[in-house]
Amino acid sequence: MKKLILVLCAFLLAQAHPAIAQNILIDGLKAARSCAGDIRKHCSGIEPGDGRIRACIKEKFAELSPDCKDALGELIAVRIELPNDSEKVELKHFENLRAVQYAEIFLIAGNPVSGDLRANVYNTIGLNGYNETNKDSSPNAVVAKVNPETLKKQYEVLGVHVNGPKLWMLDWIDVPVGTERDFNGLMARWVGLLDLKGIDLKDPSAGGYRTTSIERKTKFGYLKGRPAFLIDDAEGNTWIMKGMNLGLNPTQSYETAKDLGSRLKKLPPGWKFRVAVLPEDLVLIPTTGIAEIMPDELFNVYDKTGPGYSNYKP
Repeated sequence: MKKLILVLCAFLLAQAHPAIAQNILIDGLKAARSCAGDIRKHCSGIEPGDGRIRACIKEKFAELSPDCKDALGELIAVRIELPNDSEKVELKHFENLRAVQYAEIFLIAGNPVSGDLRANVYNTIGLNGYNETNKDSSPNAVVAKVNPETLKKQYEVLGVHVNGPKLWMLDWIDVPVGTERDFNGLMARWVGLLDLKGIDLKDPSAGGYRTTSIERKTKFGYLKGRPAFLIDDAEGNTWIMKGMNLGLNPTQSYETAKDLGSRLKKLPPGWKFRVAVLPEDLVLIPTTGIAEIMPDELFNVYDKTGPGYSNYKP
């Protein structure tokens, strides 16, 4: 049992925030003592090493005792925080965005044990030498220099993910932007807070067709007569593509979007991809301030449409 407690301590120490290093040992021992009974109950048959105890604790988190959960929360969740980059926001309007290249940076924080994670989202829109001629706010050469491990240490967060480059599949945006940051030479502004519960930090792009919520007040606009790239799910919801991923799939382009249905091999049963010409302008803005988004298997990203999310469902 003593060996198991030491393993848990090592796990906790490895995950803790560097700014509180002097207090970690005490907190780690407290958490280990509080969780000793839980380890005996839930992980007694597991050989320590190679992250097996950590995986067990994570898998059984919902079943842990209140004392153990509290101890883990005190050590991890409270102290790993995101920069407060939404404190001062400014509304900006961007238009003529179809096929414009952009990228996003996710700074990820929260509780790695419970999987209760969230991310500050930063977007390159309008930055990095963008103009309506080059149609590029995230030059490939600049994006290639972004180092997630360096940024992870710089911002003292759990993880950093480069989302893109992507192409906008819409026409205009009204977006409240917050703090502008330099990510290894790639400039990007805060645009939202993303819920990442259960995401795999080693591969945040995983989980195609998994719905996620994001806090935002952004308006996304699609013009009448333009094509919309849609997925209808088995429950009758319609999702409209907002961004086409080039980072994971560099062979994709705006011109190939019309044939995307033939490349989506993992659509769930009852789901369908289609292209439709919009009969009127479509505007996405969630009435509650919480939008629902979803990636497909190629990590193209869609927004939910319909009541509460857009002015109509295409």
